[in-house]
Amino acid sequence: MLDRDGFRPNVGIILLNRYNKVFWGKRIRSNSWQFPQGGIDPGESPEQAMLRELREEIGLLPEHVRVIARTRDWLRYEVPDRYVRREARGYYRGQKQIWFLLQLLGQDSDMDLRSTEHPEFDAWRWHDYWVPLDVVIEFKRGVYRNALNELVQFLPRIDSRNRYLRGKRRTGRSFSRSLYPPSRQPEEDNTGPLTTQQDSSPAEDALSQPPLVIIHHK
Repeated sequence: MLDRDGFRPNVGIILLNRYNKVFWGKRIRSNSWQFPQGGIDPGESPEQAMLRELREEIGLLPEHVRVIARTRDWLRYEVPDRYVRREARGYYRGQKQIWFLLQLLGQDSDMDLRSTEHPEFDAWRWHDYWVPLDVVIEFKRGVYRNALNELVQFLPRIDSRNRYLRGKRRTGRSFSRSLYPPSRQPEEDNTGPLTTQQDSSPAEDALSQPPLVIIHHK
């Protein structure tokens, strides 16, 4: 359902693990990566829509997560002209989103990219909070930047006495999960809190497999 300005209400989800890494999903049959998101159905609150999308897109239930914070206001993005279309309430122009910051209370194994017949993602990984925006579809980048900037103040404190965690933060490694086996051997992953990549093929290099990879065969 559109509002009077042509924006469809939507929710976005930033999911953290215990090390403040974020869930980063690869869109099915695409080189584009993004956070989980989805529309708000009539009669739903933003939080109800968020929990439904969380279950549909990555298989998590309410008991698997804790809500840390949400954006104060709607964040909007307009779609390119080729996506503008006439609907019952007017012309569709884009999305307006409430973004939620969640912490995973369950295990990585609780996630299931095939929880519905029409999955959104075919792979996922844990990534540093400041994800590389150049692998996000262009017209969503501003909203991603605004959501990350607004919610960063609510990141949970990490116990710096944890030696294992200090080692992981120092190396900046990420873990990847995929529905399919990789097409090449894992490579060293030196991605950090960057919003741009410097090589000639940024989408490929920014998301190369890290040294420790777990593949789920189904």
